[in-house]
Amino acid sequence: MSIESQNVTDYPNTNTIFMVWKLNDHPELKDTFRQLCALVLNLNNSVANRFPDSRASGVMGIGCEGWKKLELPTPMPKELVNFEEIKGGKHTAVSTPGDLHFHLRADNKSLIFDMAIEISRLLSPVAESILEISGFKYWDARSILGFVDGAENPHGEDRDYFAKIGEEDLQYKGGSYLFVQKYLHNMDAWKGLSTEEQEKVIGRSKENDIEMSDAVKPSNSHIALANIEGENGEELKIVRDNMPFGRPSSNEFGTYFIAYSSTFSTTKKMLTNMFVGDPVGNYDRILDFSTAMTGTLFFVPTRNMLDEFSG
Repeated sequence: MSIESQNVTDYPNTNTIFMVWKLNDHPELKDTFRQLCALVLNLNNSVANRFPDSRASGVMGIGCEGWKKLELPTPMPKELVNFEEIKGGKHTAVSTPGDLHFHLRADNKSLIFDMAIEISRLLSPVAESILEISGFKYWDARSILGFVDGAENPHGEDRDYFAKIGEEDLQYKGGSYLFVQKYLHNMDAWKGLSTEEQEKVIGRSKENDIEMSDAVKPSNSHIALANIEGENGEELKIVRDNMPFGRPSSNEFGTYFIAYSSTFSTTKKMLTNMFVGDPVGNYDRILDFSTAMTGTLFFVPTRNMLDEFSG
């Protein structure tokens, strides 16, 4: 049987709902989870059949504690752990709980709205919703900070290579490590910078999304620290599907950072660069304007595994 992954490499689209749930100690928990796995498969098949051009999909991830509560197969995926905070001299990548994560996306918000309703209806008796965010495409895929987001994303076959587990963990081949953070932006401070100063923080031009040359790009710019290499100089990437969100009347503006990767160590290296600095102390300047409010690691099983779990 061929391995079929969940839709972790789909490209970002117009509307997204992110949900994080905490599982309760409930006698019907395992039975509900079996139904949930079947529901996720059903929802994806349904939207693919009924609305083939909608680019709609739902991806479910399972956290370390959730895996234990559900007594799923052991050994667990090699890098599935409870994320430990990464504390730098000034900023911290915080660690927050989460047993299940749902990433629902579509051009038509009605589709993911109905998907979220069905998932919530099933889970509510046995779990608590601890985070729900509705993201949207802002102009030409820009964050609310005004810069294009995800410019370094891999394309084509590279998306599979960097997002999905390969031969290094055969039991979980085709799965993916999912790391998420909710960032809030200090827009008053950000708008206090000139466009030129903002570009130095990011490392790219604001209007045309052109990366600065190494001779000009500050060493503490976001691009300089978020782009990482392996020990032998090989390129290391993650597949981002970040989405902006906001409530203007509450002056809340943010970005939901979401990364799929074949190894969590890649994402962790990037986070360490950003929060601790490379060298130490040379942290990512964007963190002076963007605060990480959450930080949770999940594992995304393949569709084959969801089918097995549903049995």
